[in-house]
Amino acid sequence: MNLMQRTIVVGDVHGCLDELQTLLRQCGVARGERVVLAGDLLAKGPDSRGVVRLVREIGALAVLGNHDFYSIEVRHRRQQGETRRPRRWLLDTLDESDWAFIESLPLFLRLGADQEGGPEFAVVHAGAVPGVPLDKQERDHLLNLRSMVGGTVPTSRLLMRWPWAAAWRGPEHIVFGHDAVRGLQQYPLATGLDTGCVYGRELTALELPARRLHKVAARRRYAAV
Repeated sequence: MNLMQRTIVVGDVHGCLDELQTLLRQCGVARGERVVLAGDLLAKGPDSRGVVRLVREIGALAVLGNHDFYSIEVRHRRQQGETRRPRRWLLDTLDESDWAFIESLPLFLRLGADQEGGPEFAVVHAGAVPGVPLDKQERDHLLNLRSMVGGTVPTSRLLMRWPWAAAWRGPEHIVFGHDAVRGLQQYPLATGLDTGCVYGRELTALELPARRLHKVAARRRYAAV
């Protein structure tokens, strides 16, 4: 397995362009360095279009988030003539090339190992069911998983006693977002980066292979939890 190049993995951005730009500067990202977003580029925040354009401009990678997926679904229903138009403000700001980018996002990305003999790192948006190979995971779990009831039953519900990441035993070290209520999560083989920027808290990145965290404060609260 190849050792990874320097990589910056960013938690849920949700249209918070100013904070994303500040975080990338703080991380000292150079042209050509690998940047990966853990999904939910779109919705809730002030500038989804700006986030998509920046990600495309710098050649960053990203996985599909549940809000990205929902936005795609809403757009398709609108194209098929549905008159109810939730997120119209979002649908009308992105052009065809932006949507093509969002629709091309994978459900997970493998990054390589950070040290010889160490686990491979992978990025998903929400979570993965323990004991199921990453490429066999259900889409709904990769996009929406939050908890494992009793440590065994997957659910999108927020059950504070049973975070899925606490039960994950690999083989990959998974970096994920989605769970702003729990905030930063650090387990032996899972790291959660959604620290609620769009809710007025922080935008967080994990620098690999150094395993160093970087954070910037939200400029303001853009949405209610």
